[in-house]
Amino acid sequence: MRYELYYWPGIQGRGEFVRLALEDAGADYVEVARRPRGTAAMSRFMESRSIKRPPFAPPFLKAGKLVIAQTANILFFLGPRLRLAPKSDAGRLWAHQLQLTIADWVAEVHDTHHPIAGSLYYEDQKPEAKRRAEDFTTERLPKFLNYFEQILDRNGSRVLVGNAVSYVDLSLFQMIEGLRYAFPHAMTKQERKSRRVLALHDRIAARPRLAAYLASERRLPFNLDGIFRHYPELDNRS
Repeated sequence: MRYELYYWPGIQGRGEFVRLALEDAGADYVEVARRPRGTAAMSRFMESRSIKRPPFAPPFLKAGKLVIAQTANILFFLGPRLRLAPKSDAGRLWAHQLQLTIADWVAEVHDTHHPIAGSLYYEDQKPEAKRRAEDFTTERLPKFLNYFEQILDRNGSRVLVGNAVSYVDLSLFQMIEGLRYAFPHAMTKQERKSRRVLALHDRIAARPRLAAYLASERRLPFNLDGIFRHYPELDNRS
């Protein structure tokens, strides 16, 4: 099957979590919005009255006649098909639960630079963003990292779920990549307490297909339009 991934063409964003799974598995897929006039095609698709179950927003995936939206939901669908999920129901649900936790984490990262409204510019909410980012880097970031550190410890393995790499491991890799870009000082302080998480990050980065993708032009750089944004004034240096 050739998958069609729909997401904004200029940012990694939430679509990157799906891209990593597709790339790691060597799946046949196309990014619709990166084609000529692709963003317009994506908008037309979302607005079409012929779509009985329209997505609220990108990312969404077209797989045959199926249209699947929401990052965690897309990965829940793709995981077994790409051999990036456990075979048992309990294992798949556990992986999905961890992915939903990562989704919460992503939302908190976004809110460090847009704590009031996504419709406002960062410059319109800088005092609130500074306060939100300080809470995130001192309280929430350590809590999330410690949670996943404990999951790796309790699993007694080099991965989060079972004994094989799953899409959740790829997503945790992306979280570390994004957080290192957005909050380099805060992350440096946390890294000595997150050795299992960082070791997992390094193993994922070395996977042959993923390493090739990360070195390619298909991997968009982090920038100030995505979820992970580096504003030096928001990075806790204390």
